[in-house]
Amino acid sequence: MSDDAQAEAGTAEGQGPVEISEDLARHLENKREELFEKLEIRGEFPAAVLEEAEARTEGVEAEIQEELDERKDLRDLTTWTTDPIDAQDFDDALSIEEREDEYVLWVHIADVTHYVNPETAMWDEAVERGNTVYLPGYTIHMLPPVLAETVCSLVPNEDRLAHTVEMHLDKEHLSYETIDIYKSVIESDERLTYSQAENRLEDPDAPLHEENKLVHEVADRMHEQRKEDGSLVLNPARDRAHTIIEECMLKANKAVTHELMWNRGVEAMYRVHPQPSPDEWSEALREIQDLDGVSIPGDTWDDPRKAVNATLEDAPGRQLDKIQWAVMKVMPRAKYMNDPFGGHHALNFEIYGHFTSPIRRLSDLINHWIVYQNDVPENLIELCDRASDKQKDAEQCEREYKNFLQEVGLDPMAVNNRGIEVVDDDKAEKTL
Repeated sequence: MSDDAQAEAGTAEGQGPVEISEDLARHLENKREELFEKLEIRGEFPAAVLEEAEARTEGVEAEIQEELDERKDLRDLTTWTTDPIDAQDFDDALSIEEREDEYVLWVHIADVTHYVNPETAMWDEAVERGNTVYLPGYTIHMLPPVLAETVCSLVPNEDRLAHTVEMHLDKEHLSYETIDIYKSVIESDERLTYSQAENRLEDPDAPLHEENKLVHEVADRMHEQRKEDGSLVLNPARDRAHTIIEECMLKANKAVTHELMWNRGVEAMYRVHPQPSPDEWSEALREIQDLDGVSIPGDTWDDPRKAVNATLEDAPGRQLDKIQWAVMKVMPRAKYMNDPFGGHHALNFEIYGHFTSPIRRLSDLINHWIVYQNDVPENLIELCDRASDKQKDAEQCEREYKNFLQEVGLDPMAVNNRGIEVVDDDKAEKTL
C-alpha cells in the first residue's frame, strides 16, 4: 500500500472498527428490519434477480470486444477514477485535455443500461428500490452488488463499457461549445482515493499530477462561477479532490439534460427544486444573523443564496452547522419531474437532472436509457414519482437509524467511517 493510501486508511479507520456486543448487534439488526418494514425498503434480492445479475458477469471480455465495432474506443485516453477509500464500485471516471482554444472534459459513466434494461428482472427490482440506501455501517443496494462491483465498476486496467459525456468548453467562460454523448469503451489507468488525489496535486513527480492539476484549475473556476451566478454552496470547506468530482459531475449532469431538452426535445427525469417563499428566506436569514459571531454582508441581502454563501465563508466554525440547518429548514424538497419547469433553485440551474450515478439512483438509470433510446418510458411520470418517494424514504431511514445509534451510545460518524466489529460481551463493555 502506498503512503497516501495508508494515510487515508488510517483516517478512515481511526482506531479500528467500532466494537459492539452481540446483544447490541441484534438490537441494530432489529431496528433496521423495523425501519425497512415501515418504509417498504427491500432487503434481500430475489433469487431470480441475483441469478440474472450473475449471468451478466460471464463472458465479459468477449462481449466488450464485440461492442468495440459500435462504440468509440477511448482506451488510449488517460482516464482515472476518484472515490472514497471504502467505495465498492466506481461508476464515474474523468479525462481532460487543454487545447489551444478550449478544454475538453470527458466524464465517463458506467454503462449500466447495457446490462440493466426494461426487459430484465434487475430493472424491475431497481424501480422497486428506487435508490441505494446508505446507513452507517450498512448499505442496501439498488442493483445486485455482483453486477455493480464487477462489470459496472470502472476498475483500473480493465476494458469497461461506458456512457461518455464529452464537453468542449470555452476557455474564457467555460461554457459548452459542443456536447457529445455516446457509448464508449474505456480503460481506467488508476483508481485514486480522495486523499491520493490530494497528494497527486501536491507532488509534481507523481503519476496523473498534471491531469489532476489541470482538472482542478477548471473545476475551481466552475465552482467560483457557480457561486457568482447564485448557486448555493452549503459546504465551503471542501477539499480540492471533492471539488473536482462535484463540479465535473454537475457539469456533466447539466450537459446531458440541456442536450435532451434543447437539442433533442425529449422528456427526461429532471431534478426540480422549488424555491422557499420570500418570507421563509427572510426567516432563515434573520436566524443566521442572530447567531453569535455571524454577520451577513450588507450587499448580499437581496439574493439569499449569495448571502448564505458569503456568510458561510467568514462565519466561525462552531456556527456552520447552525447556518446550514437554518437554510435546510426552509428549503422545499427537490423532486423528479418529466418537465424541468421551475428549475433547480439551490443550484440556480434552469434545467438540471441526474446522469452520473446509475448504479445507485433510479433517475440516472432512466436518463441513461432515454439518452440511448432517444425516447421515454411510457410510465415516465410514474417513475419520477417513484424515485422521489423512495428518496424521501431513504432519507427518513437514514435519519431514524442515526438517531437510534446515538440512543444506544454509538457515534454514527465513527460507525460510518470505521465500520462495526461484533465481539464478546466482556470486551464490548470495556470498549463502550
